[in-house]
Amino acid sequence: MRRIVVTEFISLDGVIEDPGGSEGTKHGGWSFKFQDPEGFKFKLQELKDHDAQLLGRTTYEGFAEAWPGRDDEMGFAEKMNAMPKYVVSSTLKDPTWNNTTVISFDDVAGLREQETGGDILVHGSPSLVRGLLARGLIDELRLMLFPVVLGSGKRLFGEQDDMAALKLADSKVLDTGTLILTYLPLR
Repeated sequence: MRRIVVTEFISLDGVIEDPGGSEGTKHGGWSFKFQDPEGFKFKLQELKDHDAQLLGRTTYEGFAEAWPGRDDEMGFAEKMNAMPKYVVSSTLKDPTWNNTTVISFDDVAGLREQETGGDILVHGSPSLVRGLLARGLIDELRLMLFPVVLGSGKRLFGEQDDMAALKLADSKVLDTGTLILTYLPLR
């Protein structure tokens, strides 16, 4: 069985919107104020440890615009571009980024239950993450919690009907004050 691992850049007040600055929002690029070599190594290893990505349409469109054609010495871009990508969408019809398959939300459980293939990584995609959490489909939640309060922007968790209990499995403090927190859902 494949595991679904969610990874997020998040502010102290729960904002995950536009950490890289490509969306042109009021606080866009906020994560770059806290550059840390250990954080970069963590993100690179995290990507290398997964065999596929699961993305919502909006995150997919941002990634599909940013990653093709990029390269870097560390191999981050090569891995991003080569790995299979599954996009949960009812509106995306013709994905242009290589190795992309559009699926419905109902297909996610089947993708997770496949006996072949490694773990699946979810970046961003707050609506998708909330839906996965509500359905018990997240196996691990990794938050890079940045020491900043943004005051506005899309938040990872909104109002929800049910409580979601999590257990802290690991934590690490980076030199910038950013925390890497790993949670496991309590089932």
